Amino acid sequence: MSRRLETGKLPAELLRELLAANGPAPPELLLPPRFGEDAGVVAVPAGALVAATDPITLTGRDVAAHAVVVNANDVAVMGVRPRWFLAAMLLPVGTTEDEVRALFAAMREALAGIDAVLVGGHTEVTAAVTQPVVVGQMLGLSEDGRFIRTGGVGQGDAIIQVGPAPIEGTAVLAAEAAGRLGALAPEVVRRAREALRSPGISVVKPALAAAGLGATALHDPTEGGLSSGLYEMAEASGVGLEIATKAVLWFEPGLAVCRALGADPWGVLASGTLLAAFPAGIAGAALAALRAAGHECAAIGRAVAGGGVRGEGGGPLARYERDEVARLLAG
Repeated sequence: MSRRLETGKLPAELLRELLAANGPAPPELLLPPRFGEDAGVVAVPAGALVAATDPITLTGRDVAAHAVVVNANDVAVMGVRPRWFLAAMLLPVGTTEDEVRALFAAMREALAGIDAVLVGGHTEVTAAVTQPVVVGQMLGLSEDGRFIRTGGVGQGDAIIQVGPAPIEGTAVLAAEAAGRLGALAPEVVRRAREALRSPGISVVKPALAAAGLGATALHDPTEGGLSSGLYEMAEASGVGLEIATKAVLWFEPGLAVCRALGADPWGVLASGTLLAAFPAGIAGAALAALRAAGHECAAIGRAVAGGGVRGEGGGPLARYERDEVARLLAG
């Protein structure tokens, strides 16, 4: 009997099965749908068109702005500037005109922040949803045809983390499980709730900077947290990763929220963190340049032969097929 699916991303083995059924890619599809890759790439006369899509189901006015940033991240980690955005907005019955105006205002503000523009989409009120759902699509153009893959990590490459984790999951849990955070200091809860704005979840600037510094691979960990992001990077590249877990950058309010709710921060929604691989010979210079540009970053590991992701003791890092946020909110 077919098993019922949990909320969140599809199980990795099911997604691999579905993608494998697509068959050979046509020649213009430079990067077809692949497990762990953040976007697809299509050859066009002007270069290479990078395309990404993601739905956002947060509550409140942040949903439209969030759709811009999350989709922009997926294009930027290909080493390409996000430029054109489309949005399909599904709004619940009872939505007011002013609520729609607020969604569009927040979307325009987010687009202006990354110098991208809205080029189309669709908006409707429907009984099919009980809260706003925004499905975004972001496009970018690589005029020289070059782009970076999640699966570009080579043996010996250094793995650099830019930005702490978990940021996005912290904000979602602080909003959706607020009643269970009463034991935390008010200032910690405030910082957790405002995490989408500060430190924020955009990795566009550090991703483009890392690409310019010679990154061999970039990845934007999302569902399943930092752990899943590392596993996706390793599997897409056909390498193993050895991680110095004590070097990992953590968002302190996020750790506090995770402790209060019984979540493992390694498996909490991690948008706002960038994973970058650099050849060992230039990793130190890249790290220094990213820091000089104001990005919080640390060298957290290296790529080795084999597969999987291991910590200092040699044992496998815990992997989260289901994000901890989805697990907690479903319960």
